[in-house]
Amino acid sequence: MNSQVDAFISKQTKWGDELSKLRAIIVDTSLEEDYKWQSPCYTFRGNNVIGMRGFKEHFAIWFFKGALLLDPYQLLVRPDETAQAMRQIRFTSMDEITAIEQQLKEYIYEAIEVEKSGLKVNFRKTEAIFIVEEFQAKLDALPELKAAFDSLTPGRQREYGRYFSEAKQATTRMSRVEKCIPQILERKGLNDKYIC
Repeated sequence: MNSQVDAFISKQTKWGDELSKLRAIIVDTSLEEDYKWQSPCYTFRGNNVIGMRGFKEHFAIWFFKGALLLDPYQLLVRPDETAQAMRQIRFTSMDEITAIEQQLKEYIYEAIEVEKSGLKVNFRKTEAIFIVEEFQAKLDALPELKAAFDSLTPGRQREYGRYFSEAKQATTRMSRVEKCIPQILERKGLNDKYIC
């Protein structure tokens, strides 16, 4: 058990008991508990296998290579339309966890077997990241913003790029850029709505 995960769960105001239950299920396997990206993360031989977190409307467990799981109970969902490898199981109550606890363990053990086997997700080529000139000017002027943006996943970078470029007028693009700078500096994606 990782002390950072203890602290993380103790600070949860909405899903603390539910995340504790998921944690108990996960740590009963051969996975090692870690704390990455401000969330509990479970690894096998140093490779990420599972993560979990509470969100505004639900809490979830996700499988980093979920696309490779068989999903016999049809529980896995994509976190968003751009996700290629990751899959989630979402919950809104403790009863939902209890109802599928055995199936959840099957998914966890299958994810461990996927990691043991060395299977890799075949990623498809993704669209280029388009940076509007208003945002590029900010990246050039603020090294800390560039470092934060560069640390985001390509999918999150594309989300920002699309959001900025969808604005027809330069003033609207600039307004969007200004509003998003604090979130980028926190290394969060456009649609990340974590509750802590």
